[in-house]
Amino acid sequence: MKKIKVVHTVGKRKIAIARATAKPGTGLIYINSKPLGIIEPELARLMIEEPVQLAGEFAKKVDISINVRGGGVIGQAEASRQAIAKALVQFNKELKEKFLEYDRSLIVADPRRTEPHKPSRSKDGPRTHKQRSKR
Repeated sequence: MKKIKVVHTVGKRKIAIARATAKPGTGLIYINSKPLGIIEPELARLMIEEPVQLAGEFAKKVDISINVRGGGVIGQAEASRQAIAKALVQFNKELKEKFLEYDRSLIVADPRRTEPHKPSRSKDGPRTHKQRSKR
């Protein structure tokens, strides 16, 4: 088996897209150039840490840098955790089964997207109609 130098992965959730670059290192994780330890809110940080906790000691052998754009705080957190999980799986294939058993969304992206707005009532939404009286 050849030695992996650098791995690029992508995580997606709703509009958020997280691009991760992973390389052998000491377990440092940066999100938009910030250390994972200072990410707020705490719920988002705990979500992002899930694949690292599941990987255990192996996660301390990989440095991951993530650039995440679009969407809201939780969407970005879910995209980031997916990118981290995919990167860890590239380094250690045995983690894939563990991640899938814990939460399938760590590896598999959710394909749901918002419905496009329809013409004529575009500002109100895709299925909005004018209210009508029955009597």
